[in-house]
Amino acid sequence: MIIGVAECECMIYNAHSLKEKRAVLQRILTRLKQKFNVSVAEVGYQDVWQRTTIAIAVVTSTRVSTEHELQNALKLIDSFPEIERTITEIDWL
Repeated sequence: MIIGVAECECMIYNAHSLKEKRAVLQRILTRLKQKFNVSVAEVGYQDVWQRTTIAIAVVTSTRVSTEHELQNALKLIDSFPEIERTITEIDWL
């Protein structure tokens, strides 16, 4: 069993309030959970309007499939024009 965790620091430039930021994040987090076999949550900068950290966790039987699932989830985040992923760290457990 391999556990992969990606932590992504992101910018949401057009958010002018926490409510706008959370609307964007909710759409992204819901889509990630629906489309992929991942656990995802906002884990940082929760009280800042235009900045966030998202954690994505994946558990599979092989490192290759875990990495594949994480990369697909990161590509999905990148497909949203309202958010920009700036720093991403991946840890293996």
